[in-house]
Amino acid sequence: MLLPAFAQNDKGKFAKLDSLMLYYYNNGKIMGALTIKEKGRTVFEKGYGFIDIQAQTRADGHSKYKIGQATELFTAAVVLQLVEEKKLKLDAKLSEYFPDVANADVITIKQMLNHSSGIADYTKAEGFDKYKENLQNRKFMLGKITALPATFAPGDKNMYSAADYLLLGYIVQDITGNTIKENITNRIINSLGLKDTGFFNKPNPKKKEAFSYSLVKGKWERMDDWHESVAGGALGMQSSTADLTKFITDLYSGKVVKKETLALMDPGTGASGLGIWYYPFAERRFAGQAGALEGYISLVCHYPKEGVSVSLLLNAQDCNISELVNGILSIYYKQPFRFPTFKEVKVATAVLKNYEGRYTTKSLPFYVDVNVVDGQLRIHADDQGTFFVEPLSDTTFTHDAAGIILEFGQGTFTLKQNGTDTVFTRI
Repeated sequence: MLLPAFAQNDKGKFAKLDSLMLYYYNNGKIMGALTIKEKGRTVFEKGYGFIDIQAQTRADGHSKYKIGQATELFTAAVVLQLVEEKKLKLDAKLSEYFPDVANADVITIKQMLNHSSGIADYTKAEGFDKYKENLQNRKFMLGKITALPATFAPGDKNMYSAADYLLLGYIVQDITGNTIKENITNRIINSLGLKDTGFFNKPNPKKKEAFSYSLVKGKWERMDDWHESVAGGALGMQSSTADLTKFITDLYSGKVVKKETLALMDPGTGASGLGIWYYPFAERRFAGQAGALEGYISLVCHYPKEGVSVSLLLNAQDCNISELVNGILSIYYKQPFRFPTFKEVKVATAVLKNYEGRYTTKSLPFYVDVNVVDGQLRIHADDQGTFFVEPLSDTTFTHDAAGIILEFGQGTFTLKQNGTDTVFTRI
């Protein structure tokens, strides 16, 4: 059993969280940023890697990434503001606005908000790749949507379709006389003071906008850019982790829509919220949105009971995202979590033997014995317990459960834990 000297405190959990993100980054699995807020207060925020590899422009919490389907949170909020203003009804039929869409006479605004409309997703249709990178007008996009048959009867199930929210953006424009971009900018971005959020154009790293990358033959290569006009109110926005955590915190604080309206967005049961997606973690259920576009990955979620908001934005990834998010939340909530093994590291027994011995440090009142047992390093601290460490390299070892990193040098090792470094010397 590991006792206080090796225990994990709040400072330690954030150090371990940073270690997890660095572990993914250093293994070539991600680039991006992570922000966590507790009741509106930022407790963790850091970028990993680059928004522009060629120019070596580093990421941080205010770097801007395309957020894909997370755009829906903003569009849904504007639609529901119009409902509050009695300019739109949730049971209004799509045929009032776009009668040529399949089943428009029975599809409701609510069904579009929760993706139960059955409208086909134009981004999955044949030929989309031929026009996605170019400016397209509304007439062209409507033609692409109305040409597609329904995928299922309205209300039968929930299935994502970008067409739902592209059309909702057009409906907002018809009702207000302003584009969805103008509405989101005026009603949400400016109102909340979001500095890094807006609709995307071609990324400009000089404005802290990230390029996205895919892994090709072991190297990150830039991906082609969609044009904002084909993404609209469905997929067309960019933001930072700092802004997204602020937005979702403010949303749940009643600064965007009324409390009763928020209850429609997040009814607290099932998976059919209006613009809201759910991420379960143990006994908790976070509410928010997740998205993917080009090489970008987005996640923004909130746990109302504790006031915890998390935003993860990536512009390069080659890993299981659910496993990464589970790791982030496990560490945050001090739950057991083992770092994934991306590549097996084997350290020769002869190298391990070099580290054997008894170590001490002036700052702690005990000795640490290091021995090789069955090809592994065993660590024994007087009155603190015994455990084995796993190699990350020939000189660096980890004990995930306690958030410990050991880095060996010539007759020394450095214990990294709880955000501090302690140097032990062999005697």
